[in-house]
Amino acid sequence: MRRIVSFILLGIGVFAVALGLLLRFYAYPQLAKIPLDNESTSVAQGSGITALVIRTVNGAPQPEIRHNMTLTSTTYVTGDLTQPEVKEDGDVAVYVEATKTTDDATGIVVDASVRSLCIDRHTNEAVAPCEGQYIETEQGKKVTADRNTVQQPGLSFKFPFETEQKDYQFYDLSVRKPVTARFDGEETIQGLDTYRFVMTVPPTKIGDKEVPGSLIGKDDQPSVNTELYYQVKKTVWVEPSTGIVVVGQQEGKQELVAEDQSPGEGTVVFDGTLRFTDETINDNVTKAEDNKSKLSLLTSWPVAMWIIGGILIVVGLVMLNGSQRGGRYRSEVPTRRQHADAAR
Repeated sequence: MRRIVSFILLGIGVFAVALGLLLRFYAYPQLAKIPLDNESTSVAQGSGITALVIRTVNGAPQPEIRHNMTLTSTTYVTGDLTQPEVKEDGDVAVYVEATKTTDDATGIVVDASVRSLCIDRHTNEAVAPCEGQYIETEQGKKVTADRNTVQQPGLSFKFPFETEQKDYQFYDLSVRKPVTARFDGEETIQGLDTYRFVMTVPPTKIGDKEVPGSLIGKDDQPSVNTELYYQVKKTVWVEPSTGIVVVGQQEGKQELVAEDQSPGEGTVVFDGTLRFTDETINDNVTKAEDNKSKLSLLTSWPVAMWIIGGILIVVGLVMLNGSQRGGRYRSEVPTRRQHADAAR
């Protein structure tokens, strides 16, 4: 009976270890992938902002710097299933991001952009080849790239599954390159444990602009050639299991710098902070908690199975070894008949 029990324990232990390996190294990679048909909306708002707006006066565009504005920035991300890189059960997704920032008081669009890129569904980094990648920050001026070149390198939209407490490279659309997302500590958001990352861009030239002299205090000149400088501090709070950005905040500044000026001496055309709204944060917390629960079944359960399976295997081997020793001992003990035979 003891041998039977030991074999049962060995069988259950081996099965538990094998099932744990299957869940962790086969099922988990299948689940820890961003969806092909993603569709999400995030909203950020800020008040007391200085920004450049373009009004239409007598049918002509008229730039104007306004202060103490309340802005709303809406970002819509969707998966593009029409691109050649997208295949069912494949490892590449194509996402399109459309962002529009508007003045709450007038509805005037302050800034807008659209971009498309190919992303590795496991690492969340941009990849090539990518046929339809592009950036459009000015309407009708789409900037494309060779399909074999990664146009927007680094992470976009979210962080990797199982985000670590280390620095990452995250793409910044304004400077057109990845910047370092520096790990800055842990923080609890609505009961959810998150990692905080900070991205900083010092004053950096991002373009040349010809503007009316009156816009930058040079009323005697009808137009002036200037350089547009950009600086920002972005802070994101990331749920590490899923890589979902739960909260995002951006403190930015832009200025027009004339030829006789240095950065910091120019005309400020944007200065303010935008942060995810409470509704967006609540939605992100719910999404992160749901996805975290699904993933934990494939990360914590395998460990428990390996531990329990290992214990059962050890107990089974001990019992089996003990039963074999007992059998040998009994075979070596003389029976009464053996004693009688020996007496004769």
